[in-house]
Amino acid sequence: MAIEVFNRREIKYMLSDDDKAALLSIIDQYMDSDPFNKDGKTYSICNLYLDTESDELIRKSLEKPKFKEKIRLRSYGQVGLNDKVFLESKKKYNGVVNKRRTNFLLGDAYKYFEDGTIPQNPVTAEGKPVKMNAQVMKEIDYIMHFYALKPKVFISYDRWAFFEKGNSDFRLTIDTNIQTRRTDLRLDSPAYGTQLLQSGQWLMEAKAFKAFPLWFVRFLSERKLFQTSFSKYGTEYKNYALACSK
Repeated sequence: MAIEVFNRREIKYMLSDDDKAALLSIIDQYMDSDPFNKDGKTYSICNLYLDTESDELIRKSLEKPKFKEKIRLRSYGQVGLNDKVFLESKKKYNGVVNKRRTNFLLGDAYKYFEDGTIPQNPVTAEGKPVKMNAQVMKEIDYIMHFYALKPKVFISYDRWAFFEKGNSDFRLTIDTNIQTRRTDLRLDSPAYGTQLLQSGQWLMEAKAFKAFPLWFVRFLSERKLFQTSFSKYGTEYKNYALACSK
C-alpha cells in the first residue's frame, strides 16, 4: 500500500556511470529492491506538476525559502482514465519534507482540475472502491483554490528504488531518462519530452528521517560525492525561462 503521509529528509547527488555501477555492485548487501523493480529493471513514474498561470510556486521555490510547497498528480507508468493515480502535496521546511497524498481516478482528477469537483465514493472500472484520504484532500483543495493551480508541466523518469534491510526509514532512488514537456499534459499519454540530464548522468536521492547508515556515508566519501540542489521541476523551469528569453 502506498504511504499517504510521511516526513523525511531528501538529499540529492549526481552520479556518473561509474558511480552508479559502483553503488549497484554493493547495494544488495545492504538494501532490498523495491517490488516495482521486477527482474532488476526500472519502473516508470509520470507526474503532472500544478502551478499558477505565472509559475509562482516554482519561481518561489527557486529562491530557496525556508518553506516551499508543490502539488502534483502522479502515476506509475502510462494509465487510463479509470486507473488509480495519486494527488500529492509536498512541503519542505528547514530541510524536512512532508508529503501527503490521496488516491484518485485519473478521469476524476482531470474533472477536478477543470471545475473543482471532488468525487464522491469513486470506484474503478472493476467496481473496486477508491479510498480517498478526506483530510489530505481538504488540505490539497485549499491550496488548489488559494493559488488557482492548474497542470503546467509533465515530468517522467525511470527509477530504481531500494529500502535498507531491516530499516524502512532509509531509502535510495536512482532516476534516469528524465523527460519533460509543457504540452499534452495528460497521464494517459505516453512518456516523451525533452531530456533533462546529460548522457551518463544519474540522479540519486537518499531519503531518511534519521541519520544515513555508515556504509552509505562511507560510499559517498570514497566516491567523493557531494550533495546537489538539483530539482527536476526547478531545472525544467530554468531551461524553459531561458528558452523564452531568447
